[in-house]
Amino acid sequence: MADIIKLLPDHVANQIAAGEVVQRPASVVKELLENAIDAGATLIKLIIKDGGKALIQVVDNGLGMSETDARLSFERHATSKISNAQDLFNLQTKGFRGEALASIAAIAHVDMQTRSDAFEVGTHIKIEGSKIVFQEVVATPKGTSISVKNLFFNIPARRNFLKSNQVELRHITDEFHRVALVHPNIEFHFYNNGSEIFNLPKAKHRQRISHVFGSKMMDRLVPVNEETEVVKVSGFICKPEFAKKSRGEQFFFANNRFIKSPYLHHAVVAAFEGLIKPDTCPGYFLYLDVDPSSIDINIHPTKTEVKFDDENTMYAIIRSTIKHSLGQFNVAPVLDFEHDPNLNTPYAYKEKGAVLPKVTVDASFNPFQEVEKTSAAHTYQKQSAKGWEKLYDGLDSVNTEDFSSIAIESEGEVQGTFYSDSEENGQTGTTFQLRRKYIVSTIKSGMLVIHQNRAHERILFEKFLGEITVKEGVSQQLLFPLELSFSKQELTILKEINESLINIGFAFEAMEQETVKVTGVPLMVSESAIGTILDHLIADYKEGFEGSSISQAEMLAKALSKNLAVKTGELLNQESQLALVNDLFGCKEPTLSPFQKLTHTIISEGDIEKKFS
Repeated sequence: MADIIKLLPDHVANQIAAGEVVQRPASVVKELLENAIDAGATLIKLIIKDGGKALIQVVDNGLGMSETDARLSFERHATSKISNAQDLFNLQTKGFRGEALASIAAIAHVDMQTRSDAFEVGTHIKIEGSKIVFQEVVATPKGTSISVKNLFFNIPARRNFLKSNQVELRHITDEFHRVALVHPNIEFHFYNNGSEIFNLPKAKHRQRISHVFGSKMMDRLVPVNEETEVVKVSGFICKPEFAKKSRGEQFFFANNRFIKSPYLHHAVVAAFEGLIKPDTCPGYFLYLDVDPSSIDINIHPTKTEVKFDDENTMYAIIRSTIKHSLGQFNVAPVLDFEHDPNLNTPYAYKEKGAVLPKVTVDASFNPFQEVEKTSAAHTYQKQSAKGWEKLYDGLDSVNTEDFSSIAIESEGEVQGTFYSDSEENGQTGTTFQLRRKYIVSTIKSGMLVIHQNRAHERILFEKFLGEITVKEGVSQQLLFPLELSFSKQELTILKEINESLINIGFAFEAMEQETVKVTGVPLMVSESAIGTILDHLIADYKEGFEGSSISQAEMLAKALSKNLAVKTGELLNQESQLALVNDLFGCKEPTLSPFQKLTHTIISEGDIEKKFS
């Protein structure tokens, strides 16, 4: 039998490695930014065009590279960070695998200019699909500038899986945040399509968080600081009242490296137990300093998933540290059993003496004496009990069959009856609400049970989808414009869906750096709920659009219907119940909600009969 196993060519091996390291433009941004930080840069510029598909450029003022190092940096497993296997357990840098540049060069056009202080001139290298086009001497400032163009140009299938420019820009922004938040001592500039998105000067951690997420974040942060033999925890948590549905402001950093840890995230949520709603997430920016030998960061190609030696202890320390901070800064209620606040003397009464209360008694009052009511005094008058026997007249002739109307009670309130007069006459269409969750109605074939929340979601979804498509949304104008604050990333999402929001009925006067002025809203949205609706809309749109192939209009209609639909627990009157039933069966798809869940079911008369057989 002939030999069938062979070594892969370098360019094929690099493309395979690129599949692990480079998943989208944001992956390239992460690797290049980390390389610039490892090079000791104090100023880093990130330049993006068309969501990173056309251009990703990182310019730094770091150490730079010699001619030989510049050439070797694009070889597989070429790195300056480690020299033996033992170094893997004492890593202090971001990158160490030596696969990033080789993987990027295999699937894109790479142009690099670099110079170190030891040389008067630098090196210019251009690579296309792992092939070196040219290498020459060039006059360039100290540091390194790397441009990555036409990502996935030789892998069309991977390029077709990329999302829209706005979605890819959001992923890039997320990676930028993860790097910028942990390095406040570095100045960052972020440009997209020629316009500056972020200009982050050197600052402390609190100021850096405020610069990234907006000035409103400054007042929301609560410091966290605890040092133990296992880990040193520092950073900030957001006050409970600012917990959001989305998970966009949750950051863990271990030894200055962003990590993902659902287990430790649960520890943070457990510390907020009782202070936030179950479906919300608290914001936090936590920095963990641990012994490098007690953490393994080499278990995943992207190096965001790590393994701690003693995760149970880490969990307990983080949970107790956050609880302590919440209590220390009077964010959470604290019980003091040694002090009774009821014994405190109000300031206005500290200098006043005690005054005995004056009590007057009517000595002539007799509750058993029959007297006439006068205008001067309201005294008790005994009522006559004559004729009480008449209350029981006719009870012997009552027929128990007359009690045919069975009341259905939900949470102490009578919601309706199974058998109404109209139904006994052969009429249908009556409804009642069961447990403030279901609408029950009779039909010819039996009984109809409607899930009120899902049914209303379907009704609103088709309504909003039609308004976005036809652009016929009705708007109610506000008497005074409402100013709302958003972070730059949230503002980017609002600008992305601005046209669709206008078609539904929203009206905006301006969308400036961190402020949005709302001048009109759809008829169904109250003025007090505008901020909450937009927050939920941004969160749902951000989470729902990722990895989805549906249109922006459909996604927006889903998000709005989810937030504005009647919730379980809301009491509906008879007219609202009937309107819900009629509107549901006027929809194109009344059976399923926008989220593919059943809206109603029919219990046939035969099924009911079987229950009594």
